[in-house]
Amino acid sequence: MFAWLKPKPNVSAQIPDGQLIYAIGDLHGMYGLAKAMVSHLLEDARQFSDAKPHLVFLGDYVDKGDQSDAVISLLIELSARRDITTTFIKGNHEDALLTFLDNAEFGPQWMAYGGGPTLQSYGVSPPGNRATGELWEEVAQKFKAVLPADHVAFLQSLPTSWALGGYFFVHAGIRPGRSLEKQEDGDLMWIRREFLDDRRKLPAVIVHGHSPDLEAYCDHRRIGIDTGAYATGKLTAARLFGSDVALLSVTRENMLP
Repeated sequence: MFAWLKPKPNVSAQIPDGQLIYAIGDLHGMYGLAKAMVSHLLEDARQFSDAKPHLVFLGDYVDKGDQSDAVISLLIELSARRDITTTFIKGNHEDALLTFLDNAEFGPQWMAYGGGPTLQSYGVSPPGNRATGELWEEVAQKFKAVLPADHVAFLQSLPTSWALGGYFFVHAGIRPGRSLEKQEDGDLMWIRREFLDDRRKLPAVIVHGHSPDLEAYCDHRRIGIDTGAYATGKLTAARLFGSDVALLSVTRENMLP
């Protein structure tokens, strides 16, 4: 039912011996797909008996899909497990949610990014398009009142990047022409065309989400695994083991029960 696609991207990066990395693309409130993907990855990891699986989520856990609250709860549960290692990268949608918590006037812009379903998942109704600043402040206060403390702590703890074995894991990409040490958080979470259209050599193989496509992308410079789960019903992950790269997509049709 599940099949790994094994491209030959000629990447120069290599995961250190004894480590098994699974990078997971943008979840966007798609709890069922997220749970199905995690179940399959943990089952797949059993064949690598000498390596503890490390799940790296590439951001955008909230917005657009209907179950952002359940997705965050699932990720928190995974972070507490002892049989796996987890890393959670901050995406631009987490950045937008946190901005709204600090500044209610950002509400209309967050709604334009797909924040309405996130509010609704926590039982808060978003106001209409003509809502005043005062009404947005009321919505922000209601959201703060129902948002669990562990969800807030999780969102506030997210790093914008993680690196291993010549791979650099981020949500959106990097600013070409800059070293990894000089990258700015805004670019790591939000950059798009300036990264995707550039052809210069990069300081690492960039593993990212953020820019959805019907199929994952993999070459010697970058691995892009956002397949637009909230719109397509297709969630994609990359398995990195030694010098091998493999891709897996889970869809609504082949979700585990």
